[in-house]
Amino acid sequence: MTNTNELQTPVSGDVQQAVNALADAAAIAQHELAQATADTKNGVLMAIADALDAHASDIADANAMDMQAAFDAGMDQGKLDRLKFDVIRVAAAAQGVRHVATLPDPVGEIVRGYDLGNGLRLQQQRVPLGVIGMIYEARPNVTVDVAALCLKSGNAAILRGGHAAERTNAATLQVIDEVLQELHFDPALVASVDRYGREGARAMMRATGHIDVLIPRGGAGLIQSVVHESRVPVIETGAGNVHIYVDSSADIDKAIDIVVNAKTQRVGVCNAAEKLIVHRDIARQFLPRMAQALARAHVTIHADELSMRIMGDADIKDIQLLAADEADWGTEYLALEIGVRIVDSLDEAIDHINRYSTHHTESILSQDYTNIERFTKAIDSAVVMVNASTRFTDGGVFGFGAELGISTQKLHARGPMGLQEMTTTKWVGYGNGQVRA
Repeated sequence: MTNTNELQTPVSGDVQQAVNALADAAAIAQHELAQATADTKNGVLMAIADALDAHASDIADANAMDMQAAFDAGMDQGKLDRLKFDVIRVAAAAQGVRHVATLPDPVGEIVRGYDLGNGLRLQQQRVPLGVIGMIYEARPNVTVDVAALCLKSGNAAILRGGHAAERTNAATLQVIDEVLQELHFDPALVASVDRYGREGARAMMRATGHIDVLIPRGGAGLIQSVVHESRVPVIETGAGNVHIYVDSSADIDKAIDIVVNAKTQRVGVCNAAEKLIVHRDIARQFLPRMAQALARAHVTIHADELSMRIMGDADIKDIQLLAADEADWGTEYLALEIGVRIVDSLDEAIDHINRYSTHHTESILSQDYTNIERFTKAIDSAVVMVNASTRFTDGGVFGFGAELGISTQKLHARGPMGLQEMTTTKWVGYGNGQVRA
């Protein structure tokens, strides 16, 4: 786990110089990659996918050592689940790389174009961002996702994957490095600063002019530290204080299934539900059944006063019921815990969610079209689901093959970041001798 205070301490000159040099080498390699055809880049990705499959057991063995060390250090189950990168997950990552290879190449796409009155033809074209820095925690699948997305979109990647996954990331990067060399690409395209530890992360944050954009992915502490301390432009990915609102017209059977899935299918991910907001008119019919389902899934419920009474009076076996306090509404549990609050109206639900949300994903469960439309327009989050689990907020599920993360900011990219979000644009003007009067 990254200590955010340590991110703010000075960086030695030697480490800063070394990280800058890695980024500069990546930039040189990226300039060459930017000229490669889509077929060439796709060939690289397919070779990486095959190599991951071939070396899956080696990567899984390295991951087993990381998992044991993390378990011995007391890492909680949610984070251990994110850290896990066994043979099955390596195979899934390889399939994600193959999917990325099948997607359209965004580089060179014409966003818009038109002719001026003097005959000058203007085109706005997609181009790579350049050198992308990633700082992330205990998520070894991110190493594969970032490499695949960067290579396909013509970018280079500088990675800091965190101490907990250091063996796994090293084994994965070795596979990618060998493929790049075999295909006569510069391995500087995907480089790691893990050898420099946390000081490497701090150096990335100070690599102005060397790294073009920095993307943190991890807990709220890491993300906010990078956002506040980085001198490199940052795309902020979000912690997930994710809400589900159960409207008065919700289908109760479907709502129970959706909430259980959103909370328990994987608890340590940013799109898992953390708060359940229930309209008063449906609370007495819905909450006892919902609490029973959550109790069977061993979920601890942090309840406001009214929902506490309703669920407490239902005499549910093995229910774990606690009184919620103000801190609960802003907490991302990343565990088998959920906060429950009853509201008197849709407006109250919207106000509560916009106040406490991290603007990642929210869902409304309702059969009222007017309420659905109001909710989707009023909620200020990157993704809004309607009658569906919040677990669908994912680049792979959205058809991106993989993702760099879920952007919760409003500039450049918002929501799952795939290939298009890893490009910027430039204008090209085609003339035949025009001069400006």
